[in-house]
Amino acid sequence: MKSARASFSTVSTATGRGYVRASLVARHPVGRCRGLLKRHAAPSSRHACRSDAIVAPLVQTLRRGPICPLTRAAATKGPEVADLNEILKERDACGVGFIASLKNEKTHQTMEKALLALGCMEHRGACSADSDSGDGAGIMSQIPWEILKKDFSDLDESKTGVGMMFMPNDDALEAEAIAITESVCNQEGLQVLGWRDVPVDPSVVGRFSTDTMPRIKQVLVKAGEGLSGDDFERELFIARKLIEKASAEKLGEKSSEFYICTLSSRVIVYKGMLRSVVLKDFFKDLTNPDFTTTFAVYHRRFSTNTTPKWPLAQPMRFLGHNGEINTLQGNLNWVASREHTMEHPVWKGREEELMPLCSSSASDSANLDRLAELLAKSRGDPAEAVMVLVPEAYRNHPDLMKEYPEVVDFYEFYEGLQEGWDGPALLVFSDGVRLGARLDRNGLRPARYWETSDGYAFVASEVGVLGDTISNAENVVRKGRLGPGQMVYVDLETGKFMENVEVARTVAQRNPYKEWLSSSKWLQDVAPEQFIGDAQMDSQALLKLQSSHGMGLEDSQMIIEGMAAAGVEPTFCMGDDSPLPVLSDKPHMLFNYFKQRFAQVTNPPIDPLREGLVMSLEMRLGARGNLLNPGPDSYSQLKLKSPLVLEGQLEAIKEDKGLKTQTFGLQFEGGKKGALEEAVKKLCKDVEEAVKAGCECVVLSDRLPEGQEMNPVTPPIPALLAVGAVHHHLIQSYLRSDTSIVVETAQCFSTHHLAVLIGYGAHAVCPYLAYESCRQWRLSSRTQNMVKNGRIADISVADTQRNYKKAVEKGLLKILSKMGISLLGCYHGAQIFEIYGLGEDVVNMCFKGSVSRIGGLTLDDVQKEAESLWVKGFPEKAMKKLQDYGFIQSKVKGEYHVNNQTMSKLLHKSIGLGGNPADEEAFEAFKEHFENSPVAVLRDCLEFASDREPIPVSEVEDEGAIMERFCTGGMSLGAISRETHETIAIAMNRIGGRSNSGEGGEDPVRWEQLTDCDADGNSDTFPYLKGLKNGDIASSAIKQVASGRFGVTPSFLVNSDQLEIKIAQGAKPGEGGQLPGKKVSPYIADLRRSKPGVPLISPPPHHDIYSIEDLAQLIYDLHMISPQAKVSVKLVAEAGIGTVASGVAKANADVIQISGHDGGTGASPISSIKHAGGPVEMGLAEVNQSLVQNELRERVVLRVDGGIRNGRDVVMMAAMGADEYGFGTTAMIATGCIMARVCHTNNCPVGVATQREDLRKRFPGTPGDLVNYFQFIASEVRAMLASLGFRSMDELIGRSDVLKQREVELAKTTHLDLSFLATYPGTSGLSSDRRTKVANSNGEGLFDDEVLKDPEVISCIENQSVLVKKCTMVNTDRASLSRISGVIAKKYGERGFDGTLELQIEGVGGQSFACFLVEGMRVHLVGEANDYVGKGMAGGVISIVPPPTATFAAEDASLVGNTCLYGATGGQLFVRGRAGERFGVRNSMTEAVVEGAGDHCCEYMTGGCIAVLGTVGRNAAAGMTGGLGYFYDEAGDFPEKVNTEIVAVQRIRTKAGENQLKGLIQKHVELTGSVKGQAILDNWGSSVEKFWQLVPPSEKNTPEANPTVEAQDAENNSAEKSVSEITASA
Repeated sequence: MKSARASFSTVSTATGRGYVRASLVARHPVGRCRGLLKRHAAPSSRHACRSDAIVAPLVQTLRRGPICPLTRAAATKGPEVADLNEILKERDACGVGFIASLKNEKTHQTMEKALLALGCMEHRGACSADSDSGDGAGIMSQIPWEILKKDFSDLDESKTGVGMMFMPNDDALEAEAIAITESVCNQEGLQVLGWRDVPVDPSVVGRFSTDTMPRIKQVLVKAGEGLSGDDFERELFIARKLIEKASAEKLGEKSSEFYICTLSSRVIVYKGMLRSVVLKDFFKDLTNPDFTTTFAVYHRRFSTNTTPKWPLAQPMRFLGHNGEINTLQGNLNWVASREHTMEHPVWKGREEELMPLCSSSASDSANLDRLAELLAKSRGDPAEAVMVLVPEAYRNHPDLMKEYPEVVDFYEFYEGLQEGWDGPALLVFSDGVRLGARLDRNGLRPARYWETSDGYAFVASEVGVLGDTISNAENVVRKGRLGPGQMVYVDLETGKFMENVEVARTVAQRNPYKEWLSSSKWLQDVAPEQFIGDAQMDSQALLKLQSSHGMGLEDSQMIIEGMAAAGVEPTFCMGDDSPLPVLSDKPHMLFNYFKQRFAQVTNPPIDPLREGLVMSLEMRLGARGNLLNPGPDSYSQLKLKSPLVLEGQLEAIKEDKGLKTQTFGLQFEGGKKGALEEAVKKLCKDVEEAVKAGCECVVLSDRLPEGQEMNPVTPPIPALLAVGAVHHHLIQSYLRSDTSIVVETAQCFSTHHLAVLIGYGAHAVCPYLAYESCRQWRLSSRTQNMVKNGRIADISVADTQRNYKKAVEKGLLKILSKMGISLLGCYHGAQIFEIYGLGEDVVNMCFKGSVSRIGGLTLDDVQKEAESLWVKGFPEKAMKKLQDYGFIQSKVKGEYHVNNQTMSKLLHKSIGLGGNPADEEAFEAFKEHFENSPVAVLRDCLEFASDREPIPVSEVEDEGAIMERFCTGGMSLGAISRETHETIAIAMNRIGGRSNSGEGGEDPVRWEQLTDCDADGNSDTFPYLKGLKNGDIASSAIKQVASGRFGVTPSFLVNSDQLEIKIAQGAKPGEGGQLPGKKVSPYIADLRRSKPGVPLISPPPHHDIYSIEDLAQLIYDLHMISPQAKVSVKLVAEAGIGTVASGVAKANADVIQISGHDGGTGASPISSIKHAGGPVEMGLAEVNQSLVQNELRERVVLRVDGGIRNGRDVVMMAAMGADEYGFGTTAMIATGCIMARVCHTNNCPVGVATQREDLRKRFPGTPGDLVNYFQFIASEVRAMLASLGFRSMDELIGRSDVLKQREVELAKTTHLDLSFLATYPGTSGLSSDRRTKVANSNGEGLFDDEVLKDPEVISCIENQSVLVKKCTMVNTDRASLSRISGVIAKKYGERGFDGTLELQIEGVGGQSFACFLVEGMRVHLVGEANDYVGKGMAGGVISIVPPPTATFAAEDASLVGNTCLYGATGGQLFVRGRAGERFGVRNSMTEAVVEGAGDHCCEYMTGGCIAVLGTVGRNAAAGMTGGLGYFYDEAGDFPEKVNTEIVAVQRIRTKAGENQLKGLIQKHVELTGSVKGQAILDNWGSSVEKFWQLVPPSEKNTPEANPTVEAQDAENNSAEKSVSEITASA
């Protein structure tokens, strides 16, 4: 690039027929500056070129757009349905921010600051496999008119628009793209002034990005007569839409190479698949001093998909998005269904030309951008658009309800028009006149803001990005953070910088939303909740109805009756080891073919119990109105608090005159081929006609009319099939938003059933059979006797139904939460499931857009299965009880379970359980057992087809080399006994494999080799174990870091070979867990830094893994403290996991573990065990294929864990790409487990999964038993390798081409297709090379490494002396001090260092500042810090203060970020300023003082003490089971903000509590100079009365909380003192 100056040439025009473009002949190759600029004269008038021969007919055709229902004669097909396969290809997260001049001054300095900030967030993005092609970076700003005017001296800024264009990298295609653009502009009356090649430097672009790099041009267009301002912007918007349509029509598949970044008179976006630090080097305009702007929005992208796509870089045209839209599929379908209703006068009847609006092939950010942009251009206010699409959690919000009711009315009104785009999101947006930032309703992304005295406003994902925290401190006038659902907003014209309340009230007060809401009503006002008190049919009729609709004995007794009795969903254990329904020979309900999707890595699940304040089950019945131009007549809806309605409420819905409800029966003619399909099509047509006639509520009912009896030849259409078919038919008919679907069905009785119905379109469900089952259960003699005997509580018939409804609703919330979705309205129609076992015809008709990758049942097959269930209601003899299918528990005549007692007995015999000799013959019987078993998993349908000749076994690598690849699953000490846990670890260390600690920490005694074993295998170190040998070591080679962080201490981390980050668990992905108090023994409590007998909550995995860049940060943290340890990430199989795994590999993980849905568990809801997660084979194959295709395979080891039981399983997994193999349940069986399936009760009869001392004594296993098992497996693997002709595992791994689907007769279908599993992605390197390479590095020049080079520091550590050091820090110094702590912890443990290493730091603490700090370290930071301060700290003292020159009030400023002290186990933290969300989350022993905090303060705390000297947000103390909290409450409203599920809220009642608090505040003042703290101390008498104390049950009998206990302690101390004095005197 010799010059960044653009050249230009002029061309003439011809009238009427287009114009000559002589300059198109010359083309500049990629890599050179394409400086060509073409000018054109204006058309004679706005319509002068309407006959343009190039695209005129095409544009006229495209203008027709989607046809509305009233004029659909010209329509050829309905709207595009969102395709989950397309959606899953792109997942991302990012770092974003903006800079704005409040004085509206255009300077180049604004651009320079934005580029600097962007460069300082490089770590929040990622690169492709070449480590150079960035996932995306970009900047939005005002148009650089001064640069353009150098070539266009007569340019009129007010009349000119500029398009930033990505052009095809092909001469002919580029010429066509130019022709399309110019023709559309001419037909729109826009004069094309010319083209400019943007000066770029391709030498800074990485290899992957270069391969797809477009030619980048700018087009300049002049407004037609009378166009200016917003009207001109809208005209440019229309032109862009028409260009996109014309491009799609003319260029076909190549149209993706032509992309308009922006076409606007106000803003322009410079972006690309670049690293943030090279954006300015690539786009030379950005460093041109003439590039001036008032504002800049910047964005750095981390994409889990590594295929570079330049258009996906951000900002988009309106916004930059950091996060993930979890409900995207539903959002897209709802947008498509209501496009025909979108109208606004400003578009002058041209709305159809703007459609279709969204596409599943675009990213979630791009689709959100499209809708937000349309709303903003229609309504004229970007803030309103964003508030509508990403609403605040306004329900039960004390501040909003009391002080700003008009804001509540605004959100409630728009709920009836537009479902939220739900998921973690920080949105930074601008229309060129106003800009702002908005955070999602749960506050799941970081966002800090500040304002300076020189008139600038800043927002950024991190503080410190400008490097001026110290030098510019005196100019900062306010500093804050965005909390959940909050917004900041800048009006560039007025220079006003508004915070959340002002923005929300301004928007909400524009219209009388309360008045507009008056046309709608609540269902409970029309039909109050009244439960029927008597049985509605006789018991025999009930049995017939239950049986014919698919209900089994387990469904009745375990699920319905369990929920009716207790009001909670039943739990079970051990995972799901029964066949997928498509493989089973037992009839299944259609629901069972659907697996719930869940959040992992790219977005977090949430906790429906502890964070339920952001969740809602509300739904609306009735048509939706016009989103673009709402008013008092927009809609008249019936509002539901829950989708679960009672029989009486359903009757009210049917009779509602406003809804014009119509009911449609769900029956078809049984025994007739094709009858089901025919009936479904007729149903869809009938519903369509009804909706056209004005029906706003459709009831689909399988309930027979009164007086009509069940007929064996008229089975019901499966309710789910009917709902899905009607839902999609109405979408295709442009009618979906005109009506609601209510289901009256006997086929819904579990949480999963309800979730699937709603997910595929049902607004409400009346499960009449479930209600009747509850009633008859309570009225039955069996229940009456149980009540009399005191076995169950005496509850009324109404209470049974109420309990059932409550349990199902709670279970539904949990299903939403595991995907990270807060609102049922967002989940509705989102199809967040994947299908295993239904064919293409079923999916296309009823579940279009869902993932179904293995084929399966056709519509005819579904009909046969429906009929086979129906006939069970017509037995020859009268029914006495329901059939027990054994889907949950293993039954003799029930469903096959792989982990059955026959298998466990054979295994015990073969390994010589109890230290006996191994029995090879018994192991042959064990193998034969599997060979003769029914098909249970997908790999059972595969066989080997090797391309090699068999070889002698002697030529194959030995068993030892194979066993090194074996691992055991992450089973926590607590869920299983100490005997089991340690036996497994010793055995794995003997064979050179790896055991996994699971969650809960590890006793340091296990890290030393045994030297005290006697000849009988006994040891005083582990006196309860048998079969030990000197040299044994009980350390788990893989140490798990799970969401609870229990036992995760610095010494735990540095004494590991591998560290596993548990993202999800196979048996309950997307969920946390809870260790019951009865399993928290003193030993377990000590390891977990908690109290005996107190339940321990493991939250869903989201607190420091909100997104892919947060996971990358945690990986970075672990590599920092333990650089020798590899870091693994545990994922669970689901569609899209390949994309996720690519991101994990880019995040610098060393190992990726794929678990299947059939993984074991100590306890989990039944619906999670049975209906979440995917087959491990699908997950493994997808991950391997994705990594190979994206050149990432050599970065990571792939470990698989999911029902591996024998050598054949290992060889199968190797062929699919696995390097290592995890054994979970089978390894437990090899220690003595007999599959009693009572793990969740603490009553394991053989001591394997219990903490009861009496039962643990029965533990039968020895390490040698497990060694025998693995030797047998390795021998079997070795023999199979020989038979296939492979000499080593290296030769086989990844060779999926040696697999093929075998001919196996399935009971239900012949259409199973497993070709996906045998897809060969290409060659990769040797597995052994991947396994033996050293752990990935965090790079060079790190802060800690520099400190550790200092001889004085080393001397201090070695000699335990005292040292004070001064240093500086910047935001890119992440996880700082953790490596120093690791060095100390390795030598002394976290509390054994007797020296003092004090670091006095100026600047900004990057993410995870002072994480894993140990005793003896003192850290004083002058400046501020980002998220995760003190994460996992185990000792030491941290103090953080603002710069001394700062003029803002420290107590009102956010000085540290979110999720501070996560999992901390010791030490102290003092912050002179406020903290963000989730302060003190899962803190167990740390003491802290902070001057204010956000939502969820003290969440999940189990110990320690937190004092907050200012205001806090909502939901304080949620899940807090230990420790104490002190909260200063000047406003008197703190109790309203507490989650009182567990804790008590009281004033300070004891002197001990007062002294504890006062001592902490005194130290806070001493270390930070806190003005707020000193003021409290100065007026202690009155101040202490304003404090509240949070007391969980485990602390209620401590002297700090209980006056009685304090007095007793004082009395005891006094007595002891007297005795001591008497003794001394004597």
